[in-house]
Amino acid sequence: MIDLRASSLLLLLASMTAVAQNTCETAVPIGLGVHTAPQVTGTAPTLVCAGPATLGGAGLWYSFTPGASMLVTVSSYVTGFPYVDTRMHVYTGTCGALVCYSGGDDEGPGYTSIATFSATAGTTYIIAWDSYWSSNAFTFSVLESWVPDNVVLFSNTVVPGVSGVQGAVDMNDDGKDDMVSPGYSSFNVAHQGDAGAYSITNYPTSNAVNTASWSFAVGDWDSNGHRDLLYGGGSGATFMTANATGTAYTQFSPPQYIFCQRTNFVDLNNDGHLDAFSCHDVDANVAFMNNGAGQLVHTQGGYGTTCGNYGSIFTDIDNDGAVDLFVAKCGCDPNDLLMLNNGTGAFTNVAPSLGLADGHQSWSSAWGDFDNDGDMDVLIGASSGVVHKLLYNDGDGTFTAAPPDNGMDLWTGQSIEWTAHDFNNDGWIDILGGGALHYNNGDGTFSHDPNAPGNGPIGDLNNDGFLDICNGGGYQRNNGNSNNWIRINPQGTISNRDAIGARVSITSALGTQIRDIRSGDGFSHMSFIGAHFGLGTDPEVEEVSIHWPNGTVESYKNPAINTTHVMVQSTTTMVAEADGVSFSISPNPAEDVIMLAGTEPNLNYAVIDASGRIVLAGRAVNGKLEVRSLSPGAYVLQVMEADVVRSARFVKK
Repeated sequence: MIDLRASSLLLLLASMTAVAQNTCETAVPIGLGVHTAPQVTGTAPTLVCAGPATLGGAGLWYSFTPGASMLVTVSSYVTGFPYVDTRMHVYTGTCGALVCYSGGDDEGPGYTSIATFSATAGTTYIIAWDSYWSSNAFTFSVLESWVPDNVVLFSNTVVPGVSGVQGAVDMNDDGKDDMVSPGYSSFNVAHQGDAGAYSITNYPTSNAVNTASWSFAVGDWDSNGHRDLLYGGGSGATFMTANATGTAYTQFSPPQYIFCQRTNFVDLNNDGHLDAFSCHDVDANVAFMNNGAGQLVHTQGGYGTTCGNYGSIFTDIDNDGAVDLFVAKCGCDPNDLLMLNNGTGAFTNVAPSLGLADGHQSWSSAWGDFDNDGDMDVLIGASSGVVHKLLYNDGDGTFTAAPPDNGMDLWTGQSIEWTAHDFNNDGWIDILGGGALHYNNGDGTFSHDPNAPGNGPIGDLNNDGFLDICNGGGYQRNNGNSNNWIRINPQGTISNRDAIGARVSITSALGTQIRDIRSGDGFSHMSFIGAHFGLGTDPEVEEVSIHWPNGTVESYKNPAINTTHVMVQSTTTMVAEADGVSFSISPNPAEDVIMLAGTEPNLNYAVIDASGRIVLAGRAVNGKLEVRSLSPGAYVLQVMEADVVRSARFVKK
């Protein structure tokens, strides 16, 4: 468990009551200790380092100059003092040319702020608090930190020109996570380059009918190779769909009213097409079913019929190969939903029989195999009150409460965002939420780091193999350790291109670990699409296995570690398949006939459906073949040229 310590007991007990001055130039010098801040009435900072990009109306200014280099934590979460919703910005430089160095917003209980950063002896750091959330007086501490072995340190990394980040997703298919900032009349993507460098691209759009004010999801719903955006707002959903080159986006906003909470992309009926889903705060949950012909059809009912739906997550709970649905609920009907998928998109709520329909108030949940026994466990985190439910999967979709004194049962912080990832790459999935990063000790217990950043979009933002956490103007960089890692990015062919719903497992000396590919976890953010595994000190991975959404399973022996692998779903194992796709299909979506370009005019072909079956075969004549007999859906066309097979995906209307 992480602790904080001042350089002396006297400093810890001292309380500075000096009133902060109104401007950067008159900032009050402070040292280590606990400090009392008056109401926030001074000049507001004009450079935002944490939280929403919107400026506050007023500010308080302090300066801190350490006599020795140290890791320092500034926090408005001080035991024994009331919680106040604060926001903090930490700068270096001069008052006329400040540069964001760190910051904090909502990391601690009661929306208090916590920022931990490396401070160099003799360097002055300007600490500004603003009134964006509250102008009330508060108490804060400036303390030296120490770090146990299993804890990783984060440092704030400001990316110039970036604000309002809600996604950490690879948007240009180069294997590196990018930062996505959805907007009203456009959105920005900060594309990750080499050595942590970023270039920003602005994509103008028509004015969004619904902005991503409540939730944001990303997924290639039309499988054209370019990921699309889903905004969840207070009145409905808005899709921004990429064109064939990923250079422009078209808006589609269904007319139905939805008070969107968590949104997701997921193949609900396992037909190879990526659908979309939205929790509905005041009515039954909603799906947008992909008909394979470029249309998303509004569907309501069958996914929870009452109000109070906040945090949805799709994962395979009972290990049957179909993604199931859990909804953390709050407000008007706080009884959580755990809905098992029968494999064809029909969901049955089993939460009452498992004791989960108990009125527990939560906005999200963290799902992962916390004990590495091959099934998905859950931490249902509290958004109010102090009860967090850690439940272990018995292997068949039934659950047993964790034994007492597991660490999460005693943690009192609450939050609306809860997620599960391996941040220290030790091979055990950690939990982020409730004002701390909760490290999985591998023995059924969790220890807590309240100095870690709060939740945000999660991805590898500097391509070093350790998961970082986005904030409004950049990201909190995970400084990592010596542990090994591997990342698998599956790419579907018969299944949806993003392979959302696939399960990836790896085997190493540590044992077997599993991850499910998802779009949308936590409450509102969009984290990376892929499977990230920590390996601890294991020097190799013996095997990677992917259970694709269509039911096929592929294994890969002895992949390299400390790197990312893109693994493309096979459509044949009988002959060698050529790298890349060297031909095109038109029209796509198809109706009765398709034409091939870039191939020999007369060649043998096979058409494979979403289950992996050959449903049509023959010989193309002059680059033409008939598909009128096919049912609507997604297919893979294979053509044989020079003893190799080439594949391309198409859709039959």
